Amino acid sequence: MTDTLLVRQDALDQIRLRSAPDAALQSGQVRARIGPFALTANNITYAAFGDAMHYWDFFPSGEAGWGVVPVWGFASVVQSTHPGVAVGERLYGYFPMADQVVLQPERLRPDGFADAAPHRAALHAVYNRYTRCAADPFYTAGSEDLQALLRPLFTTSWLIDDFLADNGFFGAGTVLLSSASSKTAYGTAFHLAQRPGIQVLGLTSAANVGFCESLGCYSRVLAYDALEELAADTACVYVDFAGNAGLRQRIHTQLPQLRYSCSVGGTHVEQLGGAKDLPGPRPTLFFAPAQIKKRSEDWGADGLQQRLLAAWTAFAARVGDPADPWLRPRHHHGAQAAQEAYRAVLAGRGDPREGHMLALFTAGAAPSGTRPPPAAAA
Repeated sequence: MTDTLLVRQDALDQIRLRSAPDAALQSGQVRARIGPFALTANNITYAAFGDAMHYWDFFPSGEAGWGVVPVWGFASVVQSTHPGVAVGERLYGYFPMADQVVLQPERLRPDGFADAAPHRAALHAVYNRYTRCAADPFYTAGSEDLQALLRPLFTTSWLIDDFLADNGFFGAGTVLLSSASSKTAYGTAFHLAQRPGIQVLGLTSAANVGFCESLGCYSRVLAYDALEELAADTACVYVDFAGNAGLRQRIHTQLPQLRYSCSVGGTHVEQLGGAKDLPGPRPTLFFAPAQIKKRSEDWGADGLQQRLLAAWTAFAARVGDPADPWLRPRHHHGAQAAQEAYRAVLAGRGDPREGHMLALFTAGAAPSGTRPPPAAAA
């Protein structure tokens, strides 16, 4: 049986487990056991923008009104009818919130392959690529949790910093980040803080001001209700991780020197809204794959990879510093625990220093109908 978590597309707080018989493998397909995978505010953004950005299309549920939220994590191949992919291979990539997935590998290389499932052909290639951990320079078995929790967010945050620098920060000297305690926001702040002459201001809830200040990557941290303390003549760029329509209205109204408004996420799901009739620059959605494409053309694929690896190494070392970690992984096993973790993340509850790692199967178990990978590959 395959267990999958389904989320109501028009009511994201409704989540349920569906168990269905395993699909038979066709020639050239592989079945992989998923876990652990990360659950962060980034996944809530995928759900909130599921229709507009086609995130629901990656793993169609087959049930009207219900979708499968994509997640980043790891999986082990437990069954293969593809001559180039062996049972036991460890993979990193984009998976459904489920205990297993069927992939159709194509364009195999030593470091990865693409999923050739017909329904994914029109979707962005960045999300269709699976990395073979044995040949991945980013991978170490002991850091899977940090990789799953931070690597896709890190890439987005690094690209935001690069995009802003590439555009001369639109003539501004201050970058204002909402949802400053979120992983993508503080990843962006980590990189921005290394830019000479750039002030990095974080906006967060009153409860998370202390956490954000403790990170040391924000020049200043303000609670949302203290926005008025920011000088109105501040020339700044706003990077919106919250998607809070009311907050966006306040920022655009109170900061007439706003030079650019960048929309990234939707952590404040209950307060999402449009961007019509706002004073100042029109909010522009940041789409990470577009900046990846530009930099691949500027630097070549190897040049981009080298820069990302160097930046990841520095960021992961700081976040995972045993003496003062920014993030502590917390594991949840089983469907019930996964649903509870999802509801907590959706509601914005919990300690920002905790990162949720999920697996729908119980610890040590494999999905029914498959055999587990060798211990050395797990």
